[in-house]
Amino acid sequence: MHCHCQQHMFSIFAVAVIILFSLSLENVSSFSVTTTVKTSSTDCRSEIQHQTRESNAIRTSCSLPVASIDRRVALARAASGVLASAGLLWNVESPAVASITTTANSFPEWTLDNGVKFPTLAMNTVGLSVEDTERAIRLATKLGFAHFDFHPGKERDGVARYIASEGRDGLFLNTKIRKPMPGTSPSEAADLARSQIAEDLKALNVEYVDMLMLRDSPDCDVMRAQWSVLEDALSAGKTRSIGVVNYCEGSLKCLLETAKVKPALNYYMLHVGMGRDAHGLRTFCDSQGIRTFAYGAEGEPGPNAEILDNPLLKKIGAAHGKLPEEVALRWVLQSGAAASVRPTTNFGLGTGVCADDDGGICAAGLEKRAGSFGWSLTAKEMAQLDAMKAPDDNPTLFSSAGCPGAFVMPK
Repeated sequence: MHCHCQQHMFSIFAVAVIILFSLSLENVSSFSVTTTVKTSSTDCRSEIQHQTRESNAIRTSCSLPVASIDRRVALARAASGVLASAGLLWNVESPAVASITTTANSFPEWTLDNGVKFPTLAMNTVGLSVEDTERAIRLATKLGFAHFDFHPGKERDGVARYIASEGRDGLFLNTKIRKPMPGTSPSEAADLARSQIAEDLKALNVEYVDMLMLRDSPDCDVMRAQWSVLEDALSAGKTRSIGVVNYCEGSLKCLLETAKVKPALNYYMLHVGMGRDAHGLRTFCDSQGIRTFAYGAEGEPGPNAEILDNPLLKKIGAAHGKLPEEVALRWVLQSGAAASVRPTTNFGLGTGVCADDDGGICAAGLEKRAGSFGWSLTAKEMAQLDAMKAPDDNPTLFSSAGCPGAFVMPK
């Protein structure tokens, strides 16, 4: 009996070796693996697109293709499956395994000028409720996320709930100063910034955050007054680093004229179709030693169909066994920027979801994003994506009226 089991295990291993050996053959043609679910309904295309982007489980009935994967990817997965069935290999795509094998140190970090380690992939909590923020952080930390990018208010309160339960060890806390109302004087704006810093630290029950980011204003003196408050907070140990949000070149020039400490980074939108240079903003930031921290890899203020349904991104994704949103995020990271990502593509202007009863969609979305450093685009693919001219956008879309092309809230 013992001998029979050994022979059986050897046979399984041999099959896996044969499959893996076929990966080395030259001129391996690709083929598509297509799964369809038949239905008479014609109104569920957007739902199935969302489901296939965020979960392996299809929870709707539509006659649509689920995925196309490169032959090499299929063979590798087949080999993994054979070994897994014999207990010789864990299922590396399992969220449970990912939570065991990945750590907060698995994401690359920048070392800022003051020596602070800045994780280059952050989870963005924008629009999440208190409960969904806490839930998303719990899921994300199991997948290696340490950097959490949040707003004051309900998102901050969700972060606070997580800290109260699990502590802040290993977390990089990154929050933003609220934008003062138009007409606020520089001294009033400075007082508002001081008050918010005290409020946030108290709500989080921490002595410091890891980064404070300042929003812009159409009033140069307001930006300078509030930046001075952030510099004081840095000096007092209430934050470990400071940066800016949606600053166009004009706003940066205003700030830099009087700043004692340069912003460590500028947080603005960057996605395929805009070009790596973001209309020259990145070149200017680089010239000043200001790094690019990007949001909106999938588009803003909602997911952009021109990105998620783009034929080039689909083709590149198929070659790697990835979805277009994964290709879009990888392009941002591989261009040398840091990125802040929402848990899924289920979001809109000021809204987001990471529900407890979503069938694993939030967890699956975070797992895909956490895997962004486990693969890379080829030089040819990067060049193709760099050359895209659409969809184009304003990198400082959510800036104030002091910057060109600022976002106007729909009526």
